[in-house]
Amino acid sequence: MTTKVAVVGATGRLGQLVSRIVQEAPDFELVAQLDSQAELAEMLGADVAVDVTLPGVSQGVVEFAVAHGISVLVGTSGWSSERIASLESKINGNLALGVVIIPNFSIGSVLATAFATMAARFFDSIEIVETHHASKIDSPSGTAVRTAELMGNARAELGPVLAPHTDQRARGQQVSSIPIHSLRMQGVVARQDVVFGGNGEVLTLSHETLAPSSYEAGILLALRATRTARGVTVGLDKLIDLGQRGPQ
Repeated sequence: MTTKVAVVGATGRLGQLVSRIVQEAPDFELVAQLDSQAELAEMLGADVAVDVTLPGVSQGVVEFAVAHGISVLVGTSGWSSERIASLESKINGNLALGVVIIPNFSIGSVLATAFATMAARFFDSIEIVETHHASKIDSPSGTAVRTAELMGNARAELGPVLAPHTDQRARGQQVSSIPIHSLRMQGVVARQDVVFGGNGEVLTLSHETLAPSSYEAGILLALRATRTARGVTVGLDKLIDLGQRGPQ
């Protein structure tokens, strides 16, 4: 039995990739492709909706799908911890559907974030520099926000990081006390550097996406997980075994 999928934001680069993956997978059927002009009702009849729209649109897409009993895979940036908490309160106790929110579908990116979370307890000076293609309209990226939040959780007993001169605009936007600097440039797909400063040393954890094909394995993994997901799941790390222990 195949799972019926509707892709919302199907004309974008990620939407086209998701659509192709769904069409090629024998256990999925692409039943709807919605662009910015489409009515959300066109997703009705799908078992799973994939939201790869824009930050200002995504919440409405998810709320519509949930209201109509459709599980959702969210690949759109902009889902802050506050917005996720609000979503959790709306579907709490609903055992019929799930929402899976994936800030980054790259396995390598997930591993880099996991390594950064491990390192966060050992350094008091931490900053993130994230770079994306010039057409990405939101900043900081969802991956950077997720990385900062996880590092902040890991440091809960240690307190905030050292981030001097936060009154200066060039010092970046703070998330969980960690400054994030966003670059939007031509010639780049995506890159994130997490820089740790210590006594007499600097550790930099870098991940760079060279081609959209790096997302394919993660997209398929997340699609299959969404079929049986219940409640809200955040991060590809929740779907793979990283062999980690401690705060998540």
